[in-house]
Amino acid sequence: MSTYDKIYDIVRQIPVGKVATYGQVAELANLAGKARLVGYALYRVEIQSSDIPWHRVINAKGEISHSTLRQGTDYLQKTRLEDEGIIFTSEGKIKLGQYQWKPS
Repeated sequence: MSTYDKIYDIVRQIPVGKVATYGQVAELANLAGKARLVGYALYRVEIQSSDIPWHRVINAKGEISHSTLRQGTDYLQKTRLEDEGIIFTSEGKIKLGQYQWKPS
């Protein structure tokens, strides 16, 4: 199994209405300290046709990581999360204490 496949396997486990941080996904994939690698892997996901819920991964501040390279998918990510019942604060953050996935 490739490194990206390990990451995708973890991300597929994040339930609807929950989020995980890039660092959390890295740790669960036995890639501690490689949060950026998780970001790179998710950047490669085919957004429209993939079964990987890439939109459920956010940064450790509880925010969507904005980038000009994402070509508008920041807005799509926020919309998808809101459609799953996740509420953003007026500062554009997600309350990790409420929405962060805690695998058993």
